[in-house]
Amino acid sequence: MPRVLITGVTGFIGSHLAERLVEKNEVYGVVRRVANRHLAVIEKILADVSLVTGDLSDYVSIRNAFKTIKPDVVFHLGALTPVRDSFERPFEYQQTNFLGTMNVAHAMLELPDPETRKLVAASTAEVYGLQEKRPSKEETVLKPTSPYGVSKAAADIYLQMMFQTYGLNGTILRPANTYGRKFDISFMVEYLTTQMLKREKVYIGAPNSIRDYMYVDDHVNAYLLAMKKEEAKGHVFNVGTGVGTSNRELAESIADKIQYDKNSMVLGSYPPGYPYRPLVSDQPYIVLDATKIGTKLGWKPTVSLEDGLDRVISYLER
Repeated sequence: MPRVLITGVTGFIGSHLAERLVEKNEVYGVVRRVANRHLAVIEKILADVSLVTGDLSDYVSIRNAFKTIKPDVVFHLGALTPVRDSFERPFEYQQTNFLGTMNVAHAMLELPDPETRKLVAASTAEVYGLQEKRPSKEETVLKPTSPYGVSKAAADIYLQMMFQTYGLNGTILRPANTYGRKFDISFMVEYLTTQMLKREKVYIGAPNSIRDYMYVDDHVNAYLLAMKKEEAKGHVFNVGTGVGTSNRELAESIADKIQYDKNSMVLGSYPPGYPYRPLVSDQPYIVLDATKIGTKLGWKPTVSLEDGLDRVISYLER
């Protein structure tokens, strides 16, 4: 069976991806010696995933992990992701997200026959930053507005250089806002749903900001296609629905489904204790044009926002 290594295996997308891979692959996950996330997220498949110690910010540990496993495919999903926290921890975000990606890419080149191995790396829609109100294409100039966005844009560009200059066999995916978390309720869809189910106030700091919301299953499907399809080599792909939804519209939709009192929605204000972030960093519009991945790899979203929200509510109200 192919050997597949996932950085960020205990994260949101990494854990879902591992569940899909364990049936037909030998799956490994990189975890730090002192994990900051409980292994409960992969409890169902823990017996089927071999864990190896590694720290993205430490090249030697990543190189040693790769040399021990000799993976055929690496999914590089490990990163610091909350945008809001990156303003208070900018250096840590660059160290983990940018330098961590460099470490992964160069560790792959240290493996025997590196040209026979594949890297599938996670970028993000946040790299586009401030754009006009139209869906961003892969060739759109990157204008990130947060330390997180800069760290991911730098990693994205560095990998593109590695593909061209070093011949690294890889693919970069830039996914839209993804929802369907079961263990982390601090992101928008999960936060709104959890608070509304408890009949508590919800705070919507940027009610008019428009985002492209994609359900987790569609996100994972894109990674699996990027792994399988030779046509993915050397490319950057947007992964999103192309449909924009404002934060206010999202909140109202969830409220209607839960029969939540909309008068308890606080618009234009972040929750008490919310990490500081400059107001200018709240991009008014991030929606993706995913035509390219549909044409080249045959990917398309299969779960509508309506259906996806129903799934999230069904799980979180248990």
